[in-house]
Amino acid sequence: MTDMTRRDFMKGSLVLGTGFLAPFSYSRVLGANEEIRAAVVGINGRGRSHIRNLEDIDGVSVVALCDVDRQVLDRRAEEFKQNSNREIETYTDIRQLLERKDIDVISIASCNHWHSLMTVWACQAGKDVYVEKPCSHNVFEGRQCVDAARRYGRIVQHGTQSRDSASWANMVAAAKSGKYGKLLVAKGYCCKPRWSIGQRPVETPPDHLDFDLWLGPAPQQDYHGNLVHYNWHWFWDFGNGDMGNQGVHEMDKAYWALEPLTLPRSIVSLGGRWVNEPDFKDQAETPNMLASLFDYGDVTIVFETRGLVENQLREQYPKMIANEYYTSEGVMKENGFYPKGKDRKEPLDDFGVTMPPGNIFGNFIHAVRSRKSEDLHADILKGHYSSALCHLGNISYRLGEEVPWQERPEPFKSDTVSQAMVEKVLANTEALGVDPNTARYRLGPVLEFDPEKEDFVNHPKASQLLSREYREPFVVPKQV
Repeated sequence: MTDMTRRDFMKGSLVLGTGFLAPFSYSRVLGANEEIRAAVVGINGRGRSHIRNLEDIDGVSVVALCDVDRQVLDRRAEEFKQNSNREIETYTDIRQLLERKDIDVISIASCNHWHSLMTVWACQAGKDVYVEKPCSHNVFEGRQCVDAARRYGRIVQHGTQSRDSASWANMVAAAKSGKYGKLLVAKGYCCKPRWSIGQRPVETPPDHLDFDLWLGPAPQQDYHGNLVHYNWHWFWDFGNGDMGNQGVHEMDKAYWALEPLTLPRSIVSLGGRWVNEPDFKDQAETPNMLASLFDYGDVTIVFETRGLVENQLREQYPKMIANEYYTSEGVMKENGFYPKGKDRKEPLDDFGVTMPPGNIFGNFIHAVRSRKSEDLHADILKGHYSSALCHLGNISYRLGEEVPWQERPEPFKSDTVSQAMVEKVLANTEALGVDPNTARYRLGPVLEFDPEKEDFVNHPKASQLLSREYREPFVVPKQV
């Protein structure tokens, strides 16, 4: 597969802090018309579309696939052969894949807890990277991805696809313009069907799954069927709940309207997990109802997450994946403006936004050729901030305490949008059958934050959740 053995790879490595032994950076110098050779890592779900999108771009060939599940790997390799009429190399361990000097780009669609380490390793190995959202499992990791991209001169695109939309770019420009009033609140919604995952017993991992590699940076623990391949999203060791899943897209669009601001000066969340199981509990850990508020001073991001878990409630509580921008003069939504006191939608002006070429994948390849990170729709720095916002909201929730249902916290009374969000989240929960006379929800603390240091102010427990203890040798290095 390569003329460089694993022993050579390790001998030619550089010890960086306490992290992985990183290879000296190497990369081919690509001519303008030279073929770009790509590998896709994590191919069970979203990775399948990575393969298709990259293969559809002129001058790009997918030459390798990587997944820790041999069954998935064999299935995708057979699909690839049927679609392209050629064989493809397969790997279970990304470290072996990264030994190949002839691979130019790595496209990552693995579980969240692997995104950053794969990105850092790929940058160190001289590869350009497309990484799915969220780029990180915690705030520390996102910053390390940015640092690795800059240090090694790599092109790293984040999988927040709305950044390639001219209509969204124009709506953001309108929100920033002042023509429709001063922007006060940017709101994101992540409200979609999310059923109970039930309870699955501890058992022996299937033979076709390398469970040790699947765990990677996460703590050592037993296997159960709710981890692989999707429900890991709802466990803190691997995922970030729905705000850190589907919600990253809507958080990114909310944050987009605040750029060049970075991270907020305070964060607070409330919510809980209520599903259609006895006592409203299942095996999952992350909330399915969450209201979060991010204070930037003159402007606020509010984020509403609701898991819709009963068919009969679909009409009352429909799926809603959306964004709204509230100004001093009205609200922008659905590519239009609704002035205060008027029940009509006005079209937005055309702000003449120019977009770099291509959809999110085509744009990535364009930047790989131009070697200009500023050509990217969603450079890794933007991805870091959007992902970090989701992590910060989760941290407040995780540090919260149970409070009576009737209590309405002061921070969420700061504006009518935040008040309405809290009422909607709790009303949605009551509709599932929760008794408001006896129920309680979790209220997180208001956490002050220093955007420059990317750390909480005088809150060690919160600061501890900005990173994690890593399992050797799967360590995101402190120095990339």
